[in-house]
Amino acid sequence: MFRGIANISVDAKGRVAIPKKHRDRLLAEGADDLMVTAGPDRCLLIYPMAVWLPTEQKLLSLPNTNPLNRQMQRLYIGFATESEVDKMGRILVPSKLREYARIDKKTVMVGQGQKLELWSEESWDEKSNAWPDELSEVSFDALSDEAKGLSL
Repeated sequence: MFRGIANISVDAKGRVAIPKKHRDRLLAEGADDLMVTAGPDRCLLIYPMAVWLPTEQKLLSLPNTNPLNRQMQRLYIGFATESEVDKMGRILVPSKLREYARIDKKTVMVGQGQKLELWSEESWDEKSNAWPDELSEVSFDALSDEAKGLSL
């Protein structure tokens, strides 16, 4: 599982270093091939290939006659770009993906279970500072059935 948060920088060539704890997990599982794609919150999603492939198949199986399905397919599959962890533990983030996520130099990498998220530091600070207030205003009825059973 990917957990935790790390501040990292983008180098002049558009590479980011995967934090050691995540890199060690990837290498232990032989997962040096990753898929980087756009996320709906203007962040990037980074999947080990073994996690991405079934996700991609589920996306492709959605009927594209539904406009929302087409938008999801265009976002997730259209932006999807393979990236390999190099010997220094870095991945290349293509310029189109950096533009989409408004990533310049400073980024935040957040573990999200089976995937990682890469945010511009500015976007992360703005969004994450708003979440506690947004969550405190959510009514119990608005939660999914799965979330209603959580005790945190």
